[in-house]
Amino acid sequence: MRGGGRQARLTGQWGERMVGEDMVRKGWIILEVNFRCRLGEIDIIARRGGFLSFTEVKLRKSDRFAPARAFVTAEKQRKLRLAAEYYLMKHPTDLQPRFDVVEIYAPQGMESPKNDIKLEIYENAFWLTGE
Repeated sequence: MRGGGRQARLTGQWGERMVGEDMVRKGWIILEVNFRCRLGEIDIIARRGGFLSFTEVKLRKSDRFAPARAFVTAEKQRKLRLAAEYYLMKHPTDLQPRFDVVEIYAPQGMESPKNDIKLEIYENAFWLTGE
């Protein structure tokens, strides 16, 4: 759903907003949305307790082809790590950084009824060092 075009961008932003709202309900404090630097982009940066989450949101209509998390490729992970390292250089913290991936399935995109939308959260989906 995040391919080219204005509608795809709007749908992606809608999904990120839904995930952000879910995170706030769970006690996260959103620090950045769509953090961009020349090294990459991070959908959501949030903190809760002793953790700083660099969250990648993947929105799909279904998992028929593959789970949404499968689209967080090794190259995407590399770019996320670089962007996170840059963020940490600019915003030093004692919080423990981690990478989370959130799958959001919305069968009719933004027109999906709330009860048809499914969120799956994968905490510590991969490591800062690339392990």
